Amino acid sequence: MREGNLPRDSRCVVCKKVCYSSECLAGMRCEWCGQTAHALCYRQMDGNCQFGLLQKIMLPPNCLTIPRTELPMEQLLNITASSEQSTSRKVSSPCKITADDVSSGGDEGKEKEDYEVLRIFDGNNSLRTQVFRTASVPKTASAQQIRDAALRRFHIQDTPENFYVTQVINDLTGEEETLEDPVPLRNVKRPEGRRAQVFLRYRDDPDKAVVKIYGGWLRVPVTFCTLNVTKETVVQDIVSESLEHFGLDRKTWNRYNLIEVSLERGVAERTCNHHENMLQLVRNLRKDSLRRYHVIRFYVQEKEDPHDHAVFGAVYEDKKLIVLCLPNVQPKMLPPDSEPLLVLVNVKSGGCQGTELIKSFRKLLNPFQVFDVLKGGPLVGLYVFRNIPKYKILACGGDGTIGWVLQCLDIAKQDAACFSPPCGVVPLGTGNDLARVLRWGGGYTGEENPLDILKDVIEADEVRLDRWAVVFHEEERSQPPTAPAAEGGAEGEGMMNNPEDQTSMIIMNNYFGIGIDADVCLKFHNKRDANPEKFQSRLFNKTQYVKIGLQKALFERTCKDLWKRIEVEVDGKVIELPNIEGIIVLNLLSWGSGANPWGTAKEDENFSKPTHYDGLLEVVGVSDVSRLGLIQSKLAAGIRIAQGGSIRITTHEEWPVQVDGEPHIQPPGTITILKSALRANMLKKPRRRTRGRSPVPFGVVAYTPAPAYMSPRA
Repeated sequence: MREGNLPRDSRCVVCKKVCYSSECLAGMRCEWCGQTAHALCYRQMDGNCQFGLLQKIMLPPNCLTIPRTELPMEQLLNITASSEQSTSRKVSSPCKITADDVSSGGDEGKEKEDYEVLRIFDGNNSLRTQVFRTASVPKTASAQQIRDAALRRFHIQDTPENFYVTQVINDLTGEEETLEDPVPLRNVKRPEGRRAQVFLRYRDDPDKAVVKIYGGWLRVPVTFCTLNVTKETVVQDIVSESLEHFGLDRKTWNRYNLIEVSLERGVAERTCNHHENMLQLVRNLRKDSLRRYHVIRFYVQEKEDPHDHAVFGAVYEDKKLIVLCLPNVQPKMLPPDSEPLLVLVNVKSGGCQGTELIKSFRKLLNPFQVFDVLKGGPLVGLYVFRNIPKYKILACGGDGTIGWVLQCLDIAKQDAACFSPPCGVVPLGTGNDLARVLRWGGGYTGEENPLDILKDVIEADEVRLDRWAVVFHEEERSQPPTAPAAEGGAEGEGMMNNPEDQTSMIIMNNYFGIGIDADVCLKFHNKRDANPEKFQSRLFNKTQYVKIGLQKALFERTCKDLWKRIEVEVDGKVIELPNIEGIIVLNLLSWGSGANPWGTAKEDENFSKPTHYDGLLEVVGVSDVSRLGLIQSKLAAGIRIAQGGSIRITTHEEWPVQVDGEPHIQPPGTITILKSALRANMLKKPRRRTRGRSPVPFGVVAYTPAPAYMSPRA
């Protein structure tokens, strides 16, 4: 719970009254579920947070273990702080207690009169390191008053009668002597030039002690159990008794360890030896440091509990690579109906809008379920979620980012508990064609509420997405004969390349193009690579496409007579091509920022109604660059050529081609598009109807017909 700064519309979940106040430090708010309450009412709230509306997709914090290091949380989450923040954080550790940890001025004045300032150590370790706290007490104070002052300085709330104070006789040996009434400070030794030194000690029972044992990651009905230990009790006995209190079989004690966890500096843990004497262990911890003992817990933990927190990164050829400390998810701690959401954000997509989006998602969800794909790629998040039996993915980026996520999912799912998690989309790119088909909108504007996006993910429907393998096979080219071969009479015969060296494959999700549309896309791609800092907004990107399209229309017609220079086969049948300069092969009815080259006219008897899960591709022809502009502006459609499940294109010269907006120059050869076995499950946003209005997909803004030559690239 966090105090103050409540939203204006906040209402108390207990009394149902408004709990917002203009006074900033008024009211309480749960940082996980967002519930608010008055300062007096919040104690009546349920102690267990249910995570509110996002319960189903939340990754609960109790199912995570994080690396046992002293790394700051910003580094664990891979958040880069600004230089100003970094400078302000360069302070001493809050756990280090020094002589400065005391009010000045007043104490010094009192010491000259009737008060004395004492150095108080909480154990042998603080004496060795000379880390102490100071307290000002009357010179006539009793031992009880000195003890109470020491307890206050160390913020120890236990029963005061369980503690006593001693004076330090020798700094090197740690020799001490109990302070005795009536006026104990009269006989205290004061080293020359220094203040009197006092130990705060716990009054141990020589025969027994009481310890709390926590269940930790075990699924048990109680948080902890309280056990009595004696001189004969060893760690093995504690584990057995704890299992019995937790409702587990005590005979299986050998499958568990007792872990001593200290929260003094970060999180540090130690596995206790099964034959270690428990009473002596507790007494040694108290004698070493009372303050540290109060931040130590004992957990029973399964031996096979891996805590195998992976570290991604290495040094390769003297290059510095990214290193990430990843959390480990305990699947058995997840609620039965939980489907945690893995959020993957490309912060540089669509004018770097992802930066604000990733901050919002980290506030609404568990920060360890939100990842920046530019720091390690999508495989980092998929690796963290590998043991979760059922989860969803939200990919935030353009069509290129979505393809990257699906490609990494193909790699990771082979060894994952969830073989094919459904994937939703937040459109941050330029084209966002896949997002349009799945109703997620044409582009994230920054005005959408991230909470509403997460609600839509919960309600979204699962749909299939066909995926296709585009196989490029170059013509077998002969190499010039070597000198010995020429002497051997092999003149005129070349050495053939290995056919496997001339073959490559790309997985297609959206569309494929060859000819004029790929040529425009390639020119834009080259300009962006030359000056990436200029291409940071959708509007600028589209204006560049206009310029490139005009150049092609007026001065360059490199794709003229394409229909005469290539051959196309669909399902094994040769297709007679019309007079065209480009071919687009569609898996989606959205291309180039929402255009539909196939057209919206009724299907005739030759073609069936296309979808993204029917196992068919649509082949469309583009007559020239002006027709490409009309298609892009949604004022016309292309020429329907064919529809089928496999396509083969044969070329005899170099042609520009593009797959899902990624262009390149393809040498002469064959291009085969076949159905891939790598299907994907996607999340389709549900329709939302409002009274008196037609449904509008989330994230769609008022549409103005786009200029010609816009890219199909994400």
